Amino acid sequence: MNTNYTISRYLLSRLQEVGIKHLFGVPGDYVLDFLDEVIASPIQWVGNCNELNAGYAADGYARINGAGAAVVTYGVGGLSILNAVAGAFAEHVPMIVISGAPPARRRESGAMVHHLVSNYYLQLDIFRKMTVDAAILTDPNTAPDEIDRVIRNCITRKLPVYLELPIDMAHAPCRRPGALPAIDSLPSDKDSLAECVSEAAEMFNSADHPLILAGVELLRFGLGGDTLHLVETAEVPFATMLSSKSVLPELHPQFVGIYQGGWSREVVRRQVEDSDCLLSLGVWITDLDTGLFSVNLDNRRMIAAGGGQVRIGSHYYHQIELADFIGRLALAVQPRSYLTSHPAESYQPRQPFTPETSSVLTAPRLYECLNHFLDDRMVLLAEPGDAFCAAPEFHIEEAENFIVQIYYSSIGFCTPAALGVALARPDKRPVVLTGDGAFQMTAQEISTMIRERCPALFIIINNDGYLVERLLHVDGPYNDIQMWHYARLPEVFDDGSHAIGIRVTTEEELAQAMEIAAQEKQKLVLIEACLPNRDCSAGLERLGKTFRQVQ
Repeated sequence: MNTNYTISRYLLSRLQEVGIKHLFGVPGDYVLDFLDEVIASPIQWVGNCNELNAGYAADGYARINGAGAAVVTYGVGGLSILNAVAGAFAEHVPMIVISGAPPARRRESGAMVHHLVSNYYLQLDIFRKMTVDAAILTDPNTAPDEIDRVIRNCITRKLPVYLELPIDMAHAPCRRPGALPAIDSLPSDKDSLAECVSEAAEMFNSADHPLILAGVELLRFGLGGDTLHLVETAEVPFATMLSSKSVLPELHPQFVGIYQGGWSREVVRRQVEDSDCLLSLGVWITDLDTGLFSVNLDNRRMIAAGGGQVRIGSHYYHQIELADFIGRLALAVQPRSYLTSHPAESYQPRQPFTPETSSVLTAPRLYECLNHFLDDRMVLLAEPGDAFCAAPEFHIEEAENFIVQIYYSSIGFCTPAALGVALARPDKRPVVLTGDGAFQMTAQEISTMIRERCPALFIIINNDGYLVERLLHVDGPYNDIQMWHYARLPEVFDDGSHAIGIRVTTEEELAQAMEIAAQEKQKLVLIEACLPNRDCSAGLERLGKTFRQVQ
């Protein structure tokens, strides 16, 4: 043992080594000793308004940074963050959750301490079901190895993990950290990989109209560059999905568009579904990514790679990592001529937004204005609801500049996630497009963003309630919410020095508000966009109609 190192310091050193510079969370008595070590370390503590928000912030941070972490106390804190951990698990986000815990000696005696639910292992058992690895650090001799294993699994598997630190172990001496064990991707089976690539290349090279469908796993595992190399080597067109939007550049001449099954633009749907060799890379067939499963894809003409396996027609190859498959396939494909392998419809650049005098603001015009406003120095976070239904039409070029939680779809995610994005990328500005109902879930985190001087832009779609629910089902009073004066919230949280609130009802007012937002780059700007009741994007209208038809 080395008295200069404790379990807390060991853990913090490992967090730094995987690139974590900020810790999100809420203090509590079981975690205060660990937080003292955090404050003394180079890692910055970011206190949140509640544990759920801390988890969302760590999720947003991880999507940009490669890993994120949150700290909570036992029971009331650990169970409060659970929904955020579930979302990270569903969407393959590498989040590290550190929970303080009652002293180990109390665990041995079975004492009924505060924040305990039923037994001392309940919280660990729960987190084990929603993480890829979990451990209680009760032994200073084994704690370093457990920390290394858990963090390595988080980074390698791109999934959340859980570490429980009893209060009497926080200052327990342990060995010094050695070199961080290599964090490599999981190995592919060499023989299976060779046979798989050979079959895939033969099918791909003999096809007349091959096409790549780029999925969300390319984002999570940082494979956009490798896939772009494959696209340009083979001169083959590609489409993305909403969850993987902008993983490949949308200005690329081979970009076909966003594919969402029957919700796609017709020219995109036809080119994807008519392909005689669809190379599906890291695609998840989820309901909202596929237009409520309205896809028409022939498995006999598909090569589907992802989740550690490859399927070619009816042949399955197991233990095939996506990175290895893409890299080897790029060496085996034959280049094509762009003239015979290109999008059926050329890219349409965004059009300038010109406000119509005295025109009442509508949802389509709001989204046109925002699309024109966005640039490469901004990260758009689109909340579940009308925001992410409108998102396919936004033109975004860089993979990290678009964040959507389309699979787990927890409303309220984007506001705290923007805090994580702002701290992970201080050179970029988060732009949050959220509905009023979703915003009310986590609105208090605006105060944390002001405290941390995060110059985010918030566009609150004020359409008086849960609009997406109104369109999915016969409307009822359960979709009504209390009307807030959203534009006045910055006055509650700030004296005006670091935040501005603006209420708009017309196209001219929106254009003026956007000009102010562009000028006030160092301030948080909140624009309350008041829309007519039930006014929405064409995407949400389509979702409502389709949802009712398939129920």
